[in-house]
Amino acid sequence: MELKKIYNPIKSDLKKVDKILEDAFRRTRNNSILKVTDYLLESPGKKIRPALVILSAKAALNHRSPVTNHQLIKIASAVELMHLASIIHDDVIDHANMRHNKRSINARWGEDVSIALGDYLYSMGFELISSYGNPDVLSCISQATKSMCEGELTQVCERDNLDLLERRYIVIVKKKTASLFAASCQAGAILSNCQGPIEDALKGFGLNFGIAFQIIDDYLDLASERDKLGKSPGQDIAVGEMTLPLLNLLESASGDERRKLKKLIESKDKSSLKIIKKMLLNSNVILRTKMIAISYIDQAKAKLKKLPYSEYRKSLFDLADFIITRGFNKRL
Repeated sequence: MELKKIYNPIKSDLKKVDKILEDAFRRTRNNSILKVTDYLLESPGKKIRPALVILSAKAALNHRSPVTNHQLIKIASAVELMHLASIIHDDVIDHANMRHNKRSINARWGEDVSIALGDYLYSMGFELISSYGNPDVLSCISQATKSMCEGELTQVCERDNLDLLERRYIVIVKKKTASLFAASCQAGAILSNCQGPIEDALKGFGLNFGIAFQIIDDYLDLASERDKLGKSPGQDIAVGEMTLPLLNLLESASGDERRKLKKLIESKDKSSLKIIKKMLLNSNVILRTKMIAISYIDQAKAKLKKLPYSEYRKSLFDLADFIITRGFNKRL
């Protein structure tokens, strides 16, 4: 199913998110800042995180105390600003030159501008959240932001660790990526004034969804082509980050093949990436990686069974299936 169809029940809401982001970016009178933020607006992205906020709120909505739509859109927009800030900082840390099939912010304006811009977007996001005046929402997203930073820092510290354990990788992914997905769903639940079990279910959905999302993203970094990926493949290997597909590939190799693979990973050059990609595609690692991702998606969807059926709950189910097909439908 196409993302456009999945988003159909909240199509008008996502357009309002775009409008809030545009207004926030263009509020400044500084022409130098406007050039950079206009560049960001040219690549709007998939809006998965704000969609999760809105879908979660509407799937869990307590009609006795409904959230106003304007408040919901503001929080959804704030979450997208957090996400944009994090990927701008990630590109600096990873020395990435491409994003959405065009030059990254750091490639075009340098690392100083990128770091300052990321900080600027974080501040804009927290300004939107604080204007709503709900301490629970503020706490939810603040904790996720802290986890994201902790996860990123841990991942950087674990670079070039070819003996990284799979469970350690999952811990990093939970913090770096899944925490914001979980917070997106939890914030939506908080805004709907739903009962605790529903909030916990939606948070659990977001967490498991986010883990699967990152596993698939890591797989695509190895297996996909630049045009489809929107950035240069092999970025994880280039900076020494050990991802689940690589860990599985090492685990499945034996003797001389394992030693050869370690040398290829350590060399970090383009020719080595091609060999590693070929080894991956000729192994059972793709199937194992897919099965692990699906297990987290199944856990995510199981959480949604606590919610009553609605078109919004269906969209959450469909979004979970979408990220699996995004990664594997043409390969398995």
